Parts: sequence; structure tokens; C-alpha cells
Amino acid sequence: MSGCFLFLGPEIGEKQEAIQDIRQGLQRACGAVPEETSFYAGETPVPDLVAVLRTGSLFAAERLIFIKNAEAVKKKEDLESLAAYMAAPLAHTTLILMAETTNLPKALEQAVPGGNKRIFWELFESRKQEWVASFFRRKGFKISEEAVEAILALVENNTDALGRECSRLMLFLGKEGISAEAVETWLSHTREESAFTLFSRISSGDFAKSLESLHTLLGAQESPVALFAGLAWCFRKLRDYLSLVAAGKTSEGDMRKIGLGAAKVRKDYERAGKRYDFFGADRCIALIGEYDMLVRSSGLGFERLLMDMFLYKIMKAGRR
Repeated sequence: MSGCFLFLGPEIGEKQEAIQDIRQGLQRACGAVPEETSFYAGETPVPDLVAVLRTGSLFAAERLIFIKNAEAVKKKEDLESLAAYMAAPLAHTTLILMAETTNLPKALEQAVPGGNKRIFWELFESRKQEWVASFFRRKGFKISEEAVEAILALVENNTDALGRECSRLMLFLGKEGISAEAVETWLSHTREESAFTLFSRISSGDFAKSLESLHTLLGAQESPVALFAGLAWCFRKLRDYLSLVAAGKTSEGDMRKIGLGAAKVRKDYERAGKRYDFFGADRCIALIGEYDMLVRSSGLGFERLLMDMFLYKIMKAGRR
């Protein structure tokens, strides 16, 4: 099982399932839980990463090492150093490079066997609907099509987040039939603040309330990286909405096709569509990527300041 793997793409849930398969395989092979270590590219210098990889563990039979945000490795000397290790990895050490992009520099991709590169694509809307509906059916719950659409509109769009929220819904809603109204009510009351409620406030153009929402999230130890991921999804969905509006396709059925079936969520995107055009939405997506890297590469002492600056620029991008 030891070796190097590239796990790419935006779908977190399926990626985590594949990692769990590797973790269990290593445990079966050595009879003990593998030693796990995670690094973020851009935070730890690549020479230090390679030094750790080339140094075996004194206490564990197997090691499982993750390098996250691997797309941040760009310098020629860093790529060559990391690729050289990957071409001849240390025994009893499994390395997994992770990125939300679907490709990495050729030097890294060519250093692993083709079967060790996997791209975890975001599910198509039709597959997401079936995934949620099946999740409830397997547990004996009945759920309406409108309720499924409401979940997809209100929950971060990957199977990891969907699984968590669907499991929590089952604790409070009856098996006889889950409605869209019940989903919206429960999620609104139990998830007081999230990347999606922050987007809702951003869409209204109220900077003070948006800032209050952001500070509440940070005060609750919400990861800025998770906030960036949720907001990126929202602004990509805004582009889909703007495309439908530009084509004159604004019926409820058209909105449902892009996952905006819930009335409350459609209202957020209608408001956002009045503040942001295509250029503004693209600018926001670029800002998310820029500040994601800034926050990752800066110390905790700068996190709040960077997030405030980020929100200010996001709000400013919506002024036509």
C-alpha cells in the first residue's frame, strides 16, 4: 500500500472515503493505526517536507503523510525535489498530495503511476439529488423532491457536508415525510451562521451585518478555509444564475436545474444578481483564491485583519 498518490478535485466526501480505504489498508497490513501527519504547501518549505518524508519513524510501522493545497508547489527546485522523492518513496511511508484543482505540474504527475492519480469531480446536480434522496431512503425516511432541493441549496455542495447535515436532520425530523419547509426551518434555526448565511448578508449589501456575521463565525472557531470554500461555491452558483437571467430563463423550473429550488435561496441570488454582474462575480472568485492563500501563509495574528480586508473588497466588488 505504501507509495505516492494524487487526490485532486473539489469533491471532499468521496476523497475522504478513498483516504479511509488507504488508512484501513495500512492498518490491516501492519496491525496498528498508521502515524498520520499533515502539511500545507506554502506554509512548510518543500525542503523541510522532503526531509520529513525521507526520515523514517522510530515509533510507527507505517506512516501516512498528507500535503494539502499541493497546487501551491510551483518553484522549479521545489518541484524537482518533491518529484525526486515521489519517484523513489521511502518504504512504509504513504504520501497523498491533495488539491482542489484537477491537475498538478507535470513533474509531480509523472512521478506517480497513472492508477495513483484520482480526480474527485463535483457531482452533477442530478447526481446530488439522487445522493441525498438515497441517503434518506436507506435510513427509512421519506423526503420530497422539494426538500432535497432545499438541502442542496442550503448546505455546502460536497458529500462530506451533505452527509453531516442529512444525519443531523434525521435526529429532528420524522420518517413519515420531510418537507422543504421543515428543512428550511430546521437549517435556519440550527445553523445560525455559515458561509451561506454570510453570502446572504453580502447579497443584501449590508456591510455592517456581513462583518458581524463574519466575526461570529471566526469567534466560533470556524475555519477561514471552510468559509472560502463555501463562498466560492456561492459565487460560482451566482454565475450560473446570471447566465440564466441573461438567457431569459428565469422560471422556477430553470432555477431548480441549477439547484436554486428553495424560495429563500432564490431571493438571495436575486439580490446578489442586482449587485454583481459577471465581472463582479469573477472578481469575487479571484479574491477568494487570493485571500485563501494569504490566510494560509500568514500567522494566526493576522487572520482577523485579512478576513476583514477580504470582506471589504468583496462588498466593494458588488458596487456597479
